[in-house]
Amino acid sequence: MDETRRPTRRALLGVAAAFGAGTLAAPALAQFGATAQRDDAADAPRNISSFRALDWRPYFDTLAGGAILCDLQSRALHFWSEDESVYRLYPTSVPLSEDLTRRGRTEVIRKVEGPSWRPTPAMLERNPDWPEFIGPGPDNPLGTHALYLSWQYYRIHGTHDTRKIGRRSSNGCIGLFNEQIAELFNFSQVGTQVLLI
Repeated sequence: MDETRRPTRRALLGVAAAFGAGTLAAPALAQFGATAQRDDAADAPRNISSFRALDWRPYFDTLAGGAILCDLQSRALHFWSEDESVYRLYPTSVPLSEDLTRRGRTEVIRKVEGPSWRPTPAMLERNPDWPEFIGPGPDNPLGTHALYLSWQYYRIHGTHDTRKIGRRSSNGCIGLFNEQIAELFNFSQVGTQVLLI
């Protein structure tokens, strides 16, 4: 492959996010010399980031208040609005290890633009050199926006360190590019249901 055309991970994730899944992803990825992978069904292509559009019905009984599905395996977040007029698929960062991972149902209980950050007691125990508080700004690990979940210490938030997206890199939270958490922040509301699988 010509070095000048070699895609970065961020470029591939951006293409995946822009085009979602299905047959639209294959032509977009072809420009980088990447090919779409296929599921068992010959007519069900997936792009190289395991992004694929999903239906909400296997995961939620209703879309009341909107719904967020965080798929830790494919490192993707799906959002459906209550009236089904909005569907979004975003690449995410996920927890570093299983012991930091939580799965199940929760909900958005608070929305904060310009969040501050305090490491949990467990984080400080593992990393005693970390600061006890970081206010809003470019050094804040929560990025520009945060959706606080009903589980203590768990958030869906942005990140200023874009290298983390698409990787196992968090201490339990779900991270998105700042531009995408800002969009999700506007779509979601207090009470939006969340499922981590």
